[in-house]
Amino acid sequence: MGEAPAAGGATSAPVSGQPPAMAFAGEPIPLARPMLGAAEEEAVLEVLRSGRLSLGPRQEEFQRAFAARVGARFASAVSSGTAGLHLALRAIGLEEGDEVVTTPFSFVASANAVLYERARPVFADIDPLTLNIDPQAAEAAVSARTRGLLPVHIFGYPADLQALEGLAARTGAGIVEDACEALGAEHADGRPVGGRGHPAVFAFYANKQLTTGEGGMVACDHEAVRERIESERNQGRARDLDWLDHDRLGFNYRLSEIACAIGLAQLARLEETLAARGIVPARYREALAGIEGLQLPCPDAGGNRRGWFVFVVQLPHGADRHETIRALAARGIQSKPYLPAIHLMSFYRERFGHRAGEFPVCEDVAARSLALPFFPDMDEGQVARVAEGLRATLER
Repeated sequence: MGEAPAAGGATSAPVSGQPPAMAFAGEPIPLARPMLGAAEEEAVLEVLRSGRLSLGPRQEEFQRAFAARVGARFASAVSSGTAGLHLALRAIGLEEGDEVVTTPFSFVASANAVLYERARPVFADIDPLTLNIDPQAAEAAVSARTRGLLPVHIFGYPADLQALEGLAARTGAGIVEDACEALGAEHADGRPVGGRGHPAVFAFYANKQLTTGEGGMVACDHEAVRERIESERNQGRARDLDWLDHDRLGFNYRLSEIACAIGLAQLARLEETLAARGIVPARYREALAGIEGLQLPCPDAGGNRRGWFVFVVQLPHGADRHETIRALAARGIQSKPYLPAIHLMSFYRERFGHRAGEFPVCEDVAARSLALPFFPDMDEGQVARVAEGLRATLER
């Protein structure tokens, strides 16, 4: 969920109305960049030397360590966050014809995973401050066919699980948390995102707080859910892992030993990485202060704590986002529209008849959102360059 280029430089093409002579000076600033080092290299080499490349001891160790970090009883490694969402939805009993209430402001995988089971994602508008699903809108979207609630902790900010848990209790719906962007986040009661007992899905794409390149994890507290997920990720193999018997439909959603080894190395310094990621937003807030109409990510409030994933601003109303991106690129700064409204994507419009105006808060936010460069080792000078470029572009 929420994927973006992991690294790479921006182009230096001139912006309309700007002469080529205004090409940027200095190194390009990428949108994202993973923190990888000697520990990850050695971990990979150890797996290669062992000859055990799948379903081995690193997977078991990674799962145990991850579950402990997020406060869950169990964690099951999978090939991607999308795979984890698919398996988690199946584990709560999602079937053809069911409905899942979710947010239209997310990476498309959260809605796609519902369709894999021939169920229907039913969208509910978002809170204009947190950008997470609005619990009142979610309640209004519930019907007799609602089987699940799928909140997304968007951009790492915790969704209002307490309100959604109340809704689930009243309706009998199961909850699957899309925590793919929220590793390190905490709820107001101090519990880590992923530690409330529901199936909670994390992703390890290259721009995430922890990366294995590709990969994911499903955290949960129920043995039956864990057993089903671990069978179905491995072709429906029987509980004793007897390859001669597959007692249910399954998929190839395994995570390799190489990826798990990288994950263990990343997990060992996760707190350091989270701390580094937390410094960059503070620098941005100071550097971007005073730009009229520019909305910054909401600050932590009420005891909720964000797990910083990306730094997404909302441009002032009337600003040309396309030209803003072009102008930043001319200065060697990558940026990206982040995220489009799912219900207005061509597939969802054609499949379900969605139209503009259905979810006005989401549509306004999606039309103005812009992801700025964000990575743990981003220094003050890079933040200043981005802020200077954005300010110059918006104020000209």
